[in-house]
Amino acid sequence: MDLSFTRHPQSVGETYGEHMGVAWSFGFTLIGAGLACLVHGILPFAFERTGSLTVRRLNERLSNRCAKADGHFNGEAVRG
Repeated sequence: MDLSFTRHPQSVGETYGEHMGVAWSFGFTLIGAGLACLVHGILPFAFERTGSLTVRRLNERLSNRCAKADGHFNGEAVRG
């Protein structure tokens, strides 16, 4: 397999499949939150906190993943 498909997943301590699953989880969650925000724009009483709560939860997940990846590389910052 081409190195470009595995370089970043390996840099965060994951396989290609694991990384794809996590990325899709974030992506579909963001799509759902975006749709809720669009509905909220039309119907202000609907989904009043869905967008902001989703962003907070995703930020917490991402922060925990970064800490885990940093630990995987003995404290070196992981970029990507």
